[in-house]
Amino acid sequence: MTARLVPGSGTEALASAVAAQLGTELTPCEVERFPDGELRPAVAEVRGDDVFVLRSTGPPVNEHVVELLLLLDACRRAGADRITAVVPYFGYARQDRRGRPGEAVGSRVLADAVASCGADRLLVVDPHTAALEAVCSIPCDMLTAARVVADAIRPSIPDGAVIVAPDLGATKLAERYASLLRHGPVAVVRKTRVSGEEVQAHELVGEVRGRPAVIVDDMISTGRTIEAAMRVLESHGATPAPTVVATHGPLVAGAIDRIAQLGVRGVYLTDTLPVSEAKSLHVCTVSALLADAIDRLTHDRPLDELLFLV
Repeated sequence: MTARLVPGSGTEALASAVAAQLGTELTPCEVERFPDGELRPAVAEVRGDDVFVLRSTGPPVNEHVVELLLLLDACRRAGADRITAVVPYFGYARQDRRGRPGEAVGSRVLADAVASCGADRLLVVDPHTAALEAVCSIPCDMLTAARVVADAIRPSIPDGAVIVAPDLGATKLAERYASLLRHGPVAVVRKTRVSGEEVQAHELVGEVRGRPAVIVDDMISTGRTIEAAMRVLESHGATPAPTVVATHGPLVAGAIDRIAQLGVRGVYLTDTLPVSEAKSLHVCTVSALLADAIDRLTHDRPLDELLFLV
């Protein structure tokens, strides 16, 4: 089978970088937008091919989710032999359980939709929850960008730095960074999310007094979790100006400005979502990681060392 890489709208830069790593060209894809907001994607000839549809589902999440589903269906109807949904940032992953009666489980709904629209496999990067694999009815490979980002920040991390998880959910990721950077131990902040925009941090497990900190999370959305963690670190005597690291940057509601005003050494993100470099903001590309995974899948080779395993 011939491997084809189909880019969603807005992901052309990352898709082009992945294609360059693979030594191939992007498969032409057109997404027509009607005045009422409806989308109508169309893909070039992919009959009998091994197709990889690359589309992150970041803000505006709902529009990009629908585009992804329509692209998958278009490839299926065009006769693709095998379809992999490459979704570096998987929206709705935070909705992995019900917080109260009557709520939906968004991650399961989206995973089912991806499968029903034609995907044979799902490829994601550092999802918010490892439970995503369990709710998928198709094989789900969870890559990690930790090595990519760790290599980028290593020269700037001071001696004696402590890796900090801003909540319990980020603990495994923080441990991965501590191992890669050979720094430790890991400290963990316990937080409570009051609403989508309000976070309260309660306590810190670990010793940070007099030590520089590297705050590690899977994403920065509003920046409130990072802000709350920094307040706790300050109250426990950590060295000012921590480094902030995350895989994904939805960056809504002035997140970067909020974090910058608190005083940070730097903020490191990847390009799983479009991010523009700015003062104190550094972008690490995951194009080589995705290209490696796609090449391995195309040739039926294992992904073991690329995966985020917990």
